[in-house]
Amino acid sequence: MTPTDEHRPYLRIATEEAWAPTEMIDLYRRHLSEGTIADIGFHSLMGYFLGSAHPQPRAVVERLHAAAERRLADMDSAGIDHQVMALTAPGTQVLDAEEGARIARIANDRLSELCRAHPTRFSALAAVSYEDVDAAVAELRRAVRELGLKGLILNDHIRGSHIDDPRFAPLLAALEELDVPLYLHPNTPPDRMIEPYREAGLDGAVHGFGASAGLHLLRIITSGIFDRHPRLRLVVGHLGEGLPFWLHRIDHMHAKQVASGRYERIKPLRQPPSEYFRTSIWLTTSGMPWAPAILFTRDVIGADRVMYAMDYPYQFDAAEVQAQDALPLSDTEKADFFENIARRVFRLEF
Repeated sequence: MTPTDEHRPYLRIATEEAWAPTEMIDLYRRHLSEGTIADIGFHSLMGYFLGSAHPQPRAVVERLHAAAERRLADMDSAGIDHQVMALTAPGTQVLDAEEGARIARIANDRLSELCRAHPTRFSALAAVSYEDVDAAVAELRRAVRELGLKGLILNDHIRGSHIDDPRFAPLLAALEELDVPLYLHPNTPPDRMIEPYREAGLDGAVHGFGASAGLHLLRIITSGIFDRHPRLRLVVGHLGEGLPFWLHRIDHMHAKQVASGRYERIKPLRQPPSEYFRTSIWLTTSGMPWAPAILFTRDVIGADRVMYAMDYPYQFDAAEVQAQDALPLSDTEKADFFENIARRVFRLEF
């Protein structure tokens, strides 16, 4: 329990909390300076956070790789008992195989050290370089079995590719084997998608993130990944990137597409697309501390599928924590929302 509300009968576990090693920040700065990464979204996103003099992005970057003491102080001030940390977007996914593998290994080792030093306060997800799938499987196994990490972060598209590409099937099988979840986190849209968003100033969290990650999520469902990997657990932030609102229409139109044979990629699934939200997908409230949206999402996909997240340090606001604690839920329901679902999905044992 944090000192702010010691009589609270549940812990608050925040499940989408960003972190970065200094080595990755330094590498990003070098690539930005030298122009050696062509990705438009990388320059828009990291060019802003690492180049702006405004205090807000500067504070975010400082918190991303600050010493644990600062993160813990922020958690205590907001009433957060435990964070599930992951490598911030775009992570390794703008880097080549060699650089990505090096950063993933550094991140996994460092996160494991933080979790061992503060076992009741921190858990973490593994990072891999998706450029070499065999090496990614090996690093995931090391991170889970040797380092004790609790899942795998996927920062949206992989230099324009998506996880439904058949070449990533061994990695999905490894997640099933290891019994850990995949966390789909947003990033700026890929080059083939980003330009209308960027020219309107909408390529970031205001909409571009959700549009791109929502597309990725829908591709995962309609490609049949959950039918081929039935034990795969997928966690998605921001209340599912808007898809819960569309579930009826998605089911209706998907059935029409299957019946008509309009698209080669759209095949029959074992259940309607919406059902995978109730059998294979969990959502977090990261960046979405809005009671109507949270309650609606709990209603349409099930209260056991929605858990708390803050989105630290990008959206660090203690008032948002209190707003979600004020949801019209019983203490038992809040215990599930803030603590127990996260424990079950990420197999947390502290």
